[in-house]
Amino acid sequence: MAREQSILQSVDNALRVLESFSVTEPELGIAELSRKLGLGKSTVFRLVSTLAARGFLTKNPANDKYRLGMKALYIGGLALRQIDLVKDSRPFLDTLVLKSGEAAHLAILDEGHIIFINKAESGRAMSMGSTIGARMPAYITATGKTLLAHLPDDELEAYLRQTQFKRYTANTITDPDQLRSCLQEIRARGYGTDMEESEEGLMCIAAPVRNNRGQVIAAMSISGSAVRMRRRFDEFRQLVMEQAEELSRSLGWNPSVKW
Repeated sequence: MAREQSILQSVDNALRVLESFSVTEPELGIAELSRKLGLGKSTVFRLVSTLAARGFLTKNPANDKYRLGMKALYIGGLALRQIDLVKDSRPFLDTLVLKSGEAAHLAILDEGHIIFINKAESGRAMSMGSTIGARMPAYITATGKTLLAHLPDDELEAYLRQTQFKRYTANTITDPDQLRSCLQEIRARGYGTDMEESEEGLMCIAAPVRNNRGQVIAAMSISGSAVRMRRRFDEFRQLVMEQAEELSRSLGWNPSVKW
C-alpha cells in the first residue's frame, strides 16, 4: 500500500510540474518550479530530468529553463488539435498545390529540427519525399531557416554555438556566421529558401505563419524540382507569402496590431 501511495504521489508531482506551465509562464527554471510546487529542488530536478528524458519537457539552452516538449503537447492533445493548426492549414496547402503544381508542407521547429505536421502532395516527378512527423535539421531546409530567423536573439545564438553543422550537398550552409547572415536576410525579406541545400535537384521556398499575437509558430512551403522552381521563382515566392499570411490571418493575426 505504501509503495502504491508513493508511486501515485510521484505521478501526481510529475503532472503538477507539467501543469505549472502556461501561456503567461511558458518557461520555468528549477528554482521557480520548486517555489510554485512547494517541493525541494532535488525532487524537482529529478522530476524535470525524467520528463525531459521522455520528451515531455525541453530545456532552453539559452537560459537553462524548461518548457513543454512535443511529447507533452501530443499526449495532451494541445499541440496540433487545440490550436487547430493542422486542420486550418489544409485549404491553404491545397491552394499552394493547385496554383503551383508542387508539393506543399507545414512545419514547426523543435530543438533545432523541423517537424512536418501537414502536407499536400503534388503528384509531380521530383518532389520532396516527406512524411508527417518526420524531422530534419532546420539549417538545411527553407521552413527551418524561416523559423530560425524568427527566434529570439539569445536562442538563435545558442543554436549557432551548439549545432554541429553537417554538409548534405555542395550548397549546404555549414558556417555559423554565414548562416546568421542568411537568417537576418530571411527575416528582413519575409521568406526563406532551400537552394538544393538538403538534396541535390530539390528547391524549396517557405514563409512564416503567425498566431494571433504575431509570434511565428510554423512555416509553410512549396518544394519541387530546382529547374521548375527557378523558372517560376518570383511567382512561387509571392504565392507562398500570400498563403502563409492568409493562414496567419485565419489564426487571428492582425499585422496592424503590435504586441
